[in-house]
Amino acid sequence: FCLFLGAPQGFAIGIKSMDLHATKRIRTNSGNPLFGGLGSLLDAELAGRDGPDHGFYHQFNGLAGLDRVVLVDYKGQAVACGGMKEFDQNTLEVKRMYTKAAFRGQGLAGTVLQELERWAAEASYTRIVLETGKRQPEAVTFYTKHRYQRIENYGPYQGVENSLCFEKMILAGH
Repeated sequence: FCLFLGAPQGFAIGIKSMDLHATKRIRTNSGNPLFGGLGSLLDAELAGRDGPDHGFYHQFNGLAGLDRVVLVDYKGQAVACGGMKEFDQNTLEVKRMYTKAAFRGQGLAGTVLQELERWAAEASYTRIVLETGKRQPEAVTFYTKHRYQRIENYGPYQGVENSLCFEKMILAGH
């Protein structure tokens, strides 16, 4: 499940303007404890948004197979993340996108997503897919802004009214 990293409407951003030069992108995997900490925050936020549907979505958000993770470090603190796992031989699936609330609105989500896309291309994948939900309208706006196109719901999300699936074709090797 991918959650947009922007501030919810009416939410006061804690960091007005951060020095983006003080951020560091880290490529790692799901075993990184900093990723686990951000994942716990994501789970809590999604539980609130999903309500009684959270159990259904949560079962698809495990860390197994999530061997490509990008963290954004800001002055020694992990503040944003996203991961990918193999969907098929040409495709990776984006999972576990999150930015700490106080750091939203600073472009960190785009930084994470661009690094994930770069990593996918370097590994010769040509397509990226993801699932988000209607309860995350800011995620839909974010992925559309980054040129992801709506597709038919795939796999476990087929027939799920709240799910929205997206894809983006990328150039392998770039």
